Amino acid sequence: MPLVDTFGRKINYLRLSVTDRCNYRCLYCMPEDGVIKVCHHDILSYEELLLLARTVVPLGIEKIRVTGGEPLVRSGIIPFLKDLSQIPELKQLVLTTNASLLEGMAAELKNAGVQRLNISLDSLCPENFSDITRGGDLSKVLSGIRRAEEVGFPIKINVVAMRGFNDHEFLDFADLTTNKPYAIRFIEYMPTQRDTAWESRVISGEEILARIADKYCLQPVVRGEMAGPSRDYKIPGALGTVGVITPVSGHFCQDCNRIRVTSQGMVKNCLFSDTEVDLKPYLRAGNVPALQEILKKIVTEKPGNHLISNKETSHQPFSMSKVGG
Repeated sequence: MPLVDTFGRKINYLRLSVTDRCNYRCLYCMPEDGVIKVCHHDILSYEELLLLARTVVPLGIEKIRVTGGEPLVRSGIIPFLKDLSQIPELKQLVLTTNASLLEGMAAELKNAGVQRLNISLDSLCPENFSDITRGGDLSKVLSGIRRAEEVGFPIKINVVAMRGFNDHEFLDFADLTTNKPYAIRFIEYMPTQRDTAWESRVISGEEILARIADKYCLQPVVRGEMAGPSRDYKIPGALGTVGVITPVSGHFCQDCNRIRVTSQGMVKNCLFSDTEVDLKPYLRAGNVPALQEILKKIVTEKPGNHLISNKETSHQPFSMSKVGG
């Protein structure tokens, strides 16, 4: 039986974090001095992560996205991904990365069975990129993207849109799609850390599209069954697409099909919910029946929608790297 919540939404997508560590310190994702270090014992082992995956897939999870932090900084990630890819009935295995380590790992990821990459890239200007990531090297990211293309990965780039930081680059990203088969997706800035005056950074998806439409005609693209919350468009004659994800100005909660598990084993049914359940005791006891019941329960308790807007929010602040960005 598939996992279905009380609102009739089929839950078939798991975001699985393997680490909260990252080699960048992006402004919207984690504090400048990084996350508080936890004991090695508090992080799920690869064996525990695999047990979790092998438990949820028979319940109807068809897509697993491996996230972090930055998943490629965790030692042993390639064999783990290969094991994940071999789970019967898992239809999609995808990975989110900042691409800083991708040049040397792209071929291994492809061979391990990863089907797609989501690459976080918020600026095409070296200086601006360094400021947003607090020291990142754009050239390494671009080299990683080129290598991923060479080995056959379709390229999807996520851009967190931030007024006053990278909004002057929206057309530069759109230009990329005219001669590259990239899927560029602009994501509204979310108040995860509830930073001071966060509202001033939010640029609505409609404003982003309007700015691009000043230069280009945008034609809507029909979404696939598991395409996610992006509203996608194509510039006539372009090889790629542009899209917007609007968690603040236009909730897509009615179509939400996901749950997420942090690297410390906490399962969340909504990014902005303060409710979470620790799966470690069940995983470490190898208690699959109890684990299945907990997962079913967390799905039935999934809220109809989150409560953030561009005016207010009520959740406790958190770093995206801690919950699987």
